[in-house]
Amino acid sequence: MGTDGHVPEEAEREPRLRRAIGLWLLVLYGLGVTIGAGIYVLIGETVERAGTYAPFAFILSAVVMGFTAGSFAELSGRIPRAAGEAVYVEAAFGRAWLTLAVGGAIVVEAVVAAAAIALGSAGYVAEIIPLPGVVLVVPIIVFMTLIAAWGVRESVLVAGVMTIVEVLGLLAIIVAGFVVEPEAIQPGGARFALPTGPAALSGVMSASLLAFFAYIGFDDIVNLVEEARDPTRTVPRAIAITLAIVTLLYALVAVVAVRSVPAEVLAASEAPVSLLFERLTNLSPLGITLIAILATMNGVIIILIMAARVIYGLARKERLPAWLGAVSPRTKTPLNATLLVSAAVLVLALIAPLDRLAEVSSQVILTVFCLANLSLLRMKTRREPLPKGCVRVPALVPALGALSCLGLLIGASLGGG
Repeated sequence: MGTDGHVPEEAEREPRLRRAIGLWLLVLYGLGVTIGAGIYVLIGETVERAGTYAPFAFILSAVVMGFTAGSFAELSGRIPRAAGEAVYVEAAFGRAWLTLAVGGAIVVEAVVAAAAIALGSAGYVAEIIPLPGVVLVVPIIVFMTLIAAWGVRESVLVAGVMTIVEVLGLLAIIVAGFVVEPEAIQPGGARFALPTGPAALSGVMSASLLAFFAYIGFDDIVNLVEEARDPTRTVPRAIAITLAIVTLLYALVAVVAVRSVPAEVLAASEAPVSLLFERLTNLSPLGITLIAILATMNGVIIILIMAARVIYGLARKERLPAWLGAVSPRTKTPLNATLLVSAAVLVLALIAPLDRLAEVSSQVILTVFCLANLSLLRMKTRREPLPKGCVRVPALVPALGALSCLGLLIGASLGGG
């Protein structure tokens, strides 16, 4: 802006994000990052920690996510801006350093999560192309970066198609798991059971931190609020639908897993879902391996999209250098931010183990979620007016959201997570 208050002509012509995404593309986006991030990669590790109680680790994580999802449904209507949690915290507390810290934490979590998923993807690719993971992970990340930079509607549409395929893969396993008798797969094996006693509860709490990683994704939906059509209505609905679908899928897959394959065998596999499918059907795991590759690659694409929007949003609020907020005139995507995130993902994927990446990612995002819930609680105590059509949740929802996030962090730590 000039000294006379006039907006320069170049700024008026500056490219902006495009509103091109409806409800079902948002749902497919949320499902894609959530399912790709968790069940295909970490089902083995979760079952190893919780044993026959693994389904309850997923259910506990869903409860924690449920309160926070309610808070995000209202926050996305109150403040419909990219960079989600970072702008929520700024609106509530008005501290630039806290905004930058939260935005940075979201990006760090995204980079860590994408690196973990890329490693999981490389494990599935190695079932077909017998090369070391460090060799395979490089082209995977480069290819996913090209898709993420292509254009938001195009990249989310590609992710949506991949999401449908990965959901069908999980449904195939669920159906097979309930048709085949467990004794035919794992004679004398484990049975689904309720967690009772300190040891069982400790195992569930420890596994819940990994299981929570499998739910990371609904929060990414709010970072597309500036590219969603009718965001006040579509974003809250997309959050609710995504959480409901993944909870049902995860609980059923976990039940099938504990009935079908010994925990130590599943945890030792680089391709746990392929192993599960092979044990259940006695068919070649090639088909489900290809689906798992799509699922995990899909998770990488969507996380790259989300993290780039967070950086873009922070740059637009002048919390990061302006060049990171630049939008490509050709693709209408934040290209510089996308390339920066992708480079960081590649470096981390080459140096860190998968399970540790997943734990760190969960710990960071739980902290961020706690702050987001506290932000909504603060807004409610100030009785700030709601925009027309915005979802309203009781103050108890963000209060329980903050407490449950904190409780899961503490409980997982005490449980050895």
